[in-house]
Amino acid sequence: MNDNCLVVTPQLRIPFNLIEQQAVRSQGAGGQNVNSVATAVQIKLDIHATPLPEDMRQRLLALSDQRISQQGVITIKAQSFRYQHLNRKDAFERLRELLQSVVEAPKKRRPTKPSKAAKAKRLDHKKRRGELKRLRQSPKC
Repeated sequence: MNDNCLVVTPQLRIPFNLIEQQAVRSQGAGGQNVNSVATAVQIKLDIHATPLPEDMRQRLLALSDQRISQQGVITIKAQSFRYQHLNRKDAFERLRELLQSVVEAPKKRRPTKPSKAAKAKRLDHKKRRGELKRLRQSPKC
């Protein structure tokens, strides 16, 4: 993290003023502290309002991730730590990891075929197994 932006890659930076931050109460067990102190951090980032390249934006919207809404808003809630500043750091790190996962386009799959030798080996194995099973049967009269 820089002073005024989230560094995804050296060329790609997201200004903090585009990321909505909110302190909320944590869920789960934790005694009286969890009921009175807002230590969890929730951050939201509108994908359409970010300076992301269009291809990266499309890959991000295509992800089947529950943190990305139908409207294109990424919501990350961090509540692992007891301190707000650690949860904020964790939330921004998770946002960075999500954005870094779509920086590079996945390689296109090139379909392959089994070789002739592999096909022959498979058929030979099938014949041998069939013969073995045939020999195990009781003789037919």
